[in-house]
Amino acid sequence: MLGKLLGTGAKNIVPQEKSTKPKETKTLIPIDQPINGLPEYLKVVEKEPLTRDQEKKYVEMLNYFSDEALLIPNTEHAFKHNDQNDRAVLILEEKAWLTRECIIRYLNATNWNVDRSIDRLTHSLAWRREFGINHLGEENGDKITSELVGVENESGKQVVLGYDNDSRPILYLKPGRQNTKTSRRQVQHLVFMLERVIDFMPQGQGSLALLIDFKEYSDVPKVTGNSKIPPIGVGKEVLHILQTHYPERLGKALLTNIPWLAWSFLKLIHPFIDPVTRNKLVFDEPFNKYVNEKQLDSTYGGVLEFKYKHEVYWPHLIEMTSIKRKHYMDRFNKYGAQIGLSEWDLRGDHDELKFPIK
Repeated sequence: MLGKLLGTGAKNIVPQEKSTKPKETKTLIPIDQPINGLPEYLKVVEKEPLTRDQEKKYVEMLNYFSDEALLIPNTEHAFKHNDQNDRAVLILEEKAWLTRECIIRYLNATNWNVDRSIDRLTHSLAWRREFGINHLGEENGDKITSELVGVENESGKQVVLGYDNDSRPILYLKPGRQNTKTSRRQVQHLVFMLERVIDFMPQGQGSLALLIDFKEYSDVPKVTGNSKIPPIGVGKEVLHILQTHYPERLGKALLTNIPWLAWSFLKLIHPFIDPVTRNKLVFDEPFNKYVNEKQLDSTYGGVLEFKYKHEVYWPHLIEMTSIKRKHYMDRFNKYGAQIGLSEWDLRGDHDELKFPIK
């Protein structure tokens, strides 16, 4: 029935009956901070090399954005209205963001249409400037800082923890732990956490996993006049940000404990979800089907006895990701600070570049 309500492309989303089999006793591992790196038993699958035609189109994109005289709009308004007076050249951190893989993600998202890819990538650069995340971290000048959004995470409603079976870093979203009223800051918080989970990506990995749990939590006080389910306008904005400015970033989204109110919300935003994203959504399947138990919160069948303590977790998250960004930027500068350097090379510690710029 719900599949029919949400339309085609939404099959197999009816909540499944929970197993009544007794759970096996497992030795739990206490943890209260992010896992700092990919374990040895998980490997990133190497991607297929580009075809000759794809390589040609990639080089065309690379040459376009490598033009030192190129001016990028400073806001979405300037982009949409082609305002030539509200533009500026690329800064160092924007060049570091424009990696080989970044360009390829936008080409993939447009079925390798160069003109559309240039347009979409320019739009994202303008959005990142206006939103305040174009400096790749608050230490470099981002407006969206850990201090600004920290209060949003005091209840542990978003957590970066572990990697799925495809070596994607995991971001847990727990709407049932909502601790604030609907505001612009909630959207800023989500984007901040998306940027942080990207910081945890290992070499060769460009996508992330979302584990979304709608369960209600009694230890989080209810916010007067606020719902655990976001307003449709906020949902559409978040969906727009994910699909427009984070193309090819979502590898898998697992959703569980979905109440009927959330199903109604999903029904409303379903028309705005593109078919590619729909195919990455998994409803009410066990998380441990997609995540090794050693990387999974014990709440969902793993062995990580995770307890969120804001005063412990938050500083560790900020410190770990800051160190990872410094490593990334140090290597970017070491290898010439050029657009088109590979994330594989920027996240590694090897000397010889795997993807030198030709």
